[in-house]
Amino acid sequence: MKNTSKIYIFLTLLFLGTSVVGWGAYYVAYLDIEDLTQNLNQLNKKIEELNNVIANLETDKELLTEGLNDEKERLNDLADQVAEATGTVGVLDKLAKTDEELLQKYSKVYFLNEHYVPPSLTDIDDNYLHDEDKKEEIHTSVWPYLEDMLEDAEEDNVDLKVVSAFRSFGRQSQLKAGYTVVYGSGANAFSADQGYSEHQLGTAIDFSAGTDTTPFNGFENSTSYKWLLDNAYKYGFTLSYPPNNIYYQFEPWHWRFVGKDLARYLHRNDLNFYDVDQRKINEYLISIFD
Repeated sequence: MKNTSKIYIFLTLLFLGTSVVGWGAYYVAYLDIEDLTQNLNQLNKKIEELNNVIANLETDKELLTEGLNDEKERLNDLADQVAEATGTVGVLDKLAKTDEELLQKYSKVYFLNEHYVPPSLTDIDDNYLHDEDKKEEIHTSVWPYLEDMLEDAEEDNVDLKVVSAFRSFGRQSQLKAGYTVVYGSGANAFSADQGYSEHQLGTAIDFSAGTDTTPFNGFENSTSYKWLLDNAYKYGFTLSYPPNNIYYQFEPWHWRFVGKDLARYLHRNDLNFYDVDQRKINEYLISIFD
């Protein structure tokens, strides 16, 4: 009986000891889990904070990018404005240095001052003159274009000679007076009064088909005239008085330098210089010697 009681007590004590140890271990484990949970929550909190920081950085990056793009666009606009302003200044400066008379309509339309003389004149090479003993001058800036045209005509076996080029106000007055004596009022059909002649500009040329022909006689039927019709515009020249013009009789020999751009425009559209509005013509002044 005593042994049974001892065994019972031992078992009870053993159970209690085991329970205490088990609960102790459970409690310790519980405490560890709680610490881990707290640590995990803190970690999640930090991760959330980092995500917020990253989100803010992304927002700042977008704002910076937009700001940089806006600034870049502003600088590009400013550069365009500067370039446009510089170009405008360049255009105005170039126009200021270009003789505005060069593309005006004379021939009974505008009057050219009696004191007007081209800023510079160049002697035309004797080889290209109808009369080698008679000196002829051309506007210095026009001479390279005329020389190229005469050289190319020569290479094409076309005999093209200069009869008359620059004529001063006084010279035109003398010429018109002489024609008036011979032809009376009929001279007005083919000769301009002083101040109304394109020759005073130094940009107009009267041609002949060689030195062995009478100047202007039958020029409209010559190979030289046909060559000019097909090629003169390439060098900046246009026929001033074509058939049926309202100013003078048909003058196939009389050609005026207006610049390559305007000459091409007239040729391409089959237009006469005097039929185009002056405002349209003025647009080509800046490029007359380009």
